[in-house]
Parts: sequence; C-alpha cells; structure tokens
Amino acid sequence: MLEQFSFTEYTFISLVILAVLAFVAGFIDAVVGGGGLIQLPALLIQFPQTNLPTLFGTNKIAALSGTIIAAFQYAKKVKFNLALLLIISLFAYLASGAGAKIVSLLDVKMLKPIILVILIVIAIYTIFKKDLGSIQLKQISPKKQMIYGSLIGIVVGFYDGFFGPGTGSFLVLGFVLFLGMDFMHASAYAKIVNCITNLSALVVFINQGNYLLNIAVLMGVSNILGSYLGSHMAIKKGNAFIRNIFIFIVMLMIIRYAYDVFIK
Repeated sequence: MLEQFSFTEYTFISLVILAVLAFVAGFIDAVVGGGGLIQLPALLIQFPQTNLPTLFGTNKIAALSGTIIAAFQYAKKVKFNLALLLIISLFAYLASGAGAKIVSLLDVKMLKPIILVILIVIAIYTIFKKDLGSIQLKQISPKKQMIYGSLIGIVVGFYDGFFGPGTGSFLVLGFVLFLGMDFMHASAYAKIVNCITNLSALVVFINQGNYLLNIAVLMGVSNILGSYLGSHMAIKKGNAFIRNIFIFIVMLMIIRYAYDVFIK
C-alpha cells in the first residue's frame, strides 16, 4: 500500500501540472460541470502509455472527491425536490454502471461526431436565448418531471460511465431545458446526480483495479480545493455567472471534439 503512495517515479513538474489542472477542473466542475475536459486530458498527456480504463478510474476518484464538496455547498443553499432527485439519481446510477462495464467493448470514436454536432447546437441555442436559465421558466407537472428526469438520468448517466467529459454540463442543460430550472438549481441537482454517476462507475473501475491511487489522491485534494472555491463563487454570483461559464465550457468541448474528429 505504501508503494502506491510513492511519487518518486514522477517528475516534480508533472505532479505540479496535474495538481494545478485538477484544481482548475474542480473549480469549473463545481460551477457548471465539464471539469473532466481539463482533468482527463491532463492524465492522458502525462500517462500516454497507461490503459484508458485505469486513467478513467483515476479521474473518477479525483472528480468524485471534488463533486461531493460542491454538492454539500449547494445543498446548504438550494431546496431540492427529493423524490425527483432520487429517481434521477437511481436511473443515472444504473446507467453509469452499465456504461462503465462496456467502456472497453465499444469504440468511443464513433460517438464523437454525434456529440460534436449536439454541442454546436447547444452553443448556438444558449448564446441566442438570453433568458435561458435566468429564472425557472417552466411549470411542469410532477409526472412529467419524473419522466423527463428519468430519461436525463439514463442518457447522461450512461454517457458518464462510458466516457465522461462534460457530464455535469449535459446534466445542467437537461435540467434547464426539460425541467425548466434556472442555472443555480440545475447546477445543484447536477452535482448530486454527478456524485451518484461517478460513484457507480468508480465501483466498477476499483473492482477491476483500474486506478492509480497516489495520483488520484493528489488530484483529489486539488479538485476538492477548486470545487470549494467554485461552488462558493457560483452561489454568490448567481445565474449570470453560471451561464457565462456554461457557454465557455460548451465552446471548450466543441474545440476538443472538433480536434478529435477532424485532426487527431
């Protein structure tokens, strides 16, 4: 066990880069999701010879650490519909576990062009619809909330277990568009659900032995610090701040997926 906490095989610069990027990822993820767009590529660059499931598992440990802190901060300020939150979390948990189990069986590349098109549509819609997420716009019946919430949990939960980057942002968008939430409430719900999906996928990765414990602990601590600061600022500055960060993250995701599809 002690050997797993040794950092002697890594350079000091590499460890600093991972810690700093995990902090930034935690900050962004706490505000609107999408921290995996920073944290996972950092792992891929630093450990190009390590198999993907191991890097995914390491990323999940660090991400879950920060997400729990952000969820706790939001829970102190936002009132939840517990029944709705429970049903979304349940379906997301089951779907995330299923996604994690088949991550090594399917080619992620086949999904990237589809995700890229979806992200471009999301960016255009969010930019031009200025009032999106500024207030709770829709009054949806409890039955429809449960149905829409379940579908969001299944689709985004599977995506999180199977691939992951941007899960929080997809949850936020789903809650804003289909459940009529403002960005503040959507981010709060997303943090709780994201904790569940991360935990579900992480159970699979840990059982498979797919994680680097020392790196996960280092990045987890940094992610926690970033998440604490990010959730504090989101709660303090409100919907306009969260919306701007959301647009920034979506644009970052578009660039990342465009690079993967057309260049890489």
